[in-house]
Amino acid sequence: MPLRILHVIGSVNPAAGGPIEGVKQLSRVNSDYGHTIEVLTLEDPSSPWLDKIGFPVHAMGPSFTHYAYCPRLVPWLRAHHRDYDVVIVNGIWGYNAIGVWRALRGTSTPYYVYTHGMLDPWFKYRFPFKHLKKWLFWPWAVFPVLRDAHGVFFTCEEERRLARKSFWLYDCNEIVVNYGTPGVPDAAIDYGAAFLEKHPGLKPFRRFVFLGRVHPKKGPDIIIKTIARLQAAGRWDPAAMRLIMAGPADGAYAARLQRLAVKLGVGGSIVWTGLLLGGDKWGALQCAEVFVLPSHQENFGIAVAESLSVGVPVLISKSVNIWADIVVDGAGTAADDTVPDFERQMVEWLDMSAGQVAAMRLRARKCFEARYTAKRAAVSMLANIYQIMATEKVRDRS
Repeated sequence: MPLRILHVIGSVNPAAGGPIEGVKQLSRVNSDYGHTIEVLTLEDPSSPWLDKIGFPVHAMGPSFTHYAYCPRLVPWLRAHHRDYDVVIVNGIWGYNAIGVWRALRGTSTPYYVYTHGMLDPWFKYRFPFKHLKKWLFWPWAVFPVLRDAHGVFFTCEEERRLARKSFWLYDCNEIVVNYGTPGVPDAAIDYGAAFLEKHPGLKPFRRFVFLGRVHPKKGPDIIIKTIARLQAAGRWDPAAMRLIMAGPADGAYAARLQRLAVKLGVGGSIVWTGLLLGGDKWGALQCAEVFVLPSHQENFGIAVAESLSVGVPVLISKSVNIWADIVVDGAGTAADDTVPDFERQMVEWLDMSAGQVAAMRLRARKCFEARYTAKRAAVSMLANIYQIMATEKVRDRS
């Protein structure tokens, strides 16, 4: 039975990172299976990226405050909820979550929640003051959203396990689903060559790539400090190696990182590309020998799966929740999210033979195909929804 699915998300701006990318990828596969997909966002209808989503978008904005309070959301959803079989909330710390709960209470329209890693206890320890403020919202604005949802989706068992440790007041129907991405659009296309034509200064170098938001939780400072240590030890040759930092780099944190790189004497080894989309993104991944992400917290890591899809191995931290599967498959390595541990990972990589690297590249692609395709993710999500619907029908008949 085809479903009419409404995804509700705070922002569809591609610079926002993984959640909107996940929505787009799942929605494309679901649409191919005959399901009707629409997206509701709290942004202003004039936002320039709305027409690039590929699905009908209902923009409820403008929204107000950091919480993105949006007065149009609840009335609109109360008026239109019967148009949808399922509503899926993406994220929990914005008005999109509490707004869906308020609008759908007492109705027959079920909603599900993707937390997108927002319940990881890392945030509690890294930002204790923010965590205290979140406690003010939790009992009345987040806890009931999760409690009353038909299901709360976690993208792996580790994310589900960690979610229980953030707030002691916790009750929901936990569901672990597959997650993933379609991967590279056409494996036969050399996106890397096109990318290097745009960045010819990178051609002569060994290339390493970081792809994602330039944000403290992703550990980009660890990469820079590690390069400095490797250079001091004679293992990083600034005349032969480059790090591609591919992600939005126009904020205050990115500026601090750029100053740090210069201070440590490795500024010339780093190329800051800014946000990359489409073929440029695939080119940056494809032309690199390895993907690096010593993140402090990552519930899944869309960019990790995308790197595997082009056959590029990954050096990640054990705070990327899918690390164990990648290590088991031999598609990369994982270590703690510290400079000494990431340095050991890099040394291990630099010491690999050409044959070992080639074998790991083959295993990277196989790992993606076996675990992280968007088709597997979409089927997993829908299978759980259908199972709950069937259980409810049996219950109603009895």
